[in-house]
Amino acid sequence: MFEELRPHLQDLRKRLIVSLLSVVICFAVCFSFHQDIFKLIQLPIELAFASGIKGKLIQVAPAEYLFVAIKVSFFSAFIFAIPIVFWQLWLFVAPGLYKHEKKLVLPFVFFGSFMFATGLIFCYEIVFPILIRYVLAFGNEIIEATISSNEYLSFFIRIMLAFGFMFELPVMAFFLGKIGLITDATLSRYFRYAVVAIFIIAAIVTPPDVISQLLLALPMVVLYGFAYIILKFVNPESKNTTQKTDSSNDTLMQTQENTTESQNIIHNNEK
Repeated sequence: MFEELRPHLQDLRKRLIVSLLSVVICFAVCFSFHQDIFKLIQLPIELAFASGIKGKLIQVAPAEYLFVAIKVSFFSAFIFAIPIVFWQLWLFVAPGLYKHEKKLVLPFVFFGSFMFATGLIFCYEIVFPILIRYVLAFGNEIIEATISSNEYLSFFIRIMLAFGFMFELPVMAFFLGKIGLITDATLSRYFRYAVVAIFIIAAIVTPPDVISQLLLALPMVVLYGFAYIILKFVNPESKNTTQKTDSSNDTLMQTQENTTESQNIIHNNEK
């Protein structure tokens, strides 16, 4: 069994090495601009403070900003390397696909990267400013918010990545439907379970309050519905059912014809 898995493990190692190497190269470039990148990351909380919320970002450990610079650089490097990561992911699964399915590599890499970037932009421009302003304003008339820069960065990265990967749902639904693994009925059948899973993920990623969870969960539910609409066109259940019915009918008719021919042969031989 291990000998059968060896080629797949070797290929997986190769894909991981290429992906990690791309992240490391991007990290080396991004580290040179970590201050400019962190200023962009700071902008939502700085705007929140400028709106009247009392507080500021602080450094609570001697080497805290060093770790902040490293985390900022790795986060940025992962974003810039995501097309290569998706490309390597596709190359890993491609050997198990049909020839016409392998041609989807460029659309997968392009739309996967595009939707990931769209999720990040949507979060940065719309969701995260609302979220950070809300959580900082809660109780601010009593306690001034002095936020550790490292804690703020970890919170920022967690929310941003959640939205980035969340926006991959329509892309994954399209390609899984294209290769025939799921249909629109699949998403419809598991909708209730998906909603429960979405709110559990939102509860884990966001602060423990209803508003923050809804800011993450509601877009995920909308994207789930968008994925369902995509599968309606790409791989609808009714089409599969019709094809299976036609195939079954053809098989039944062929069987009946073969049976009739066999009976005729037997009858002729008896004569």
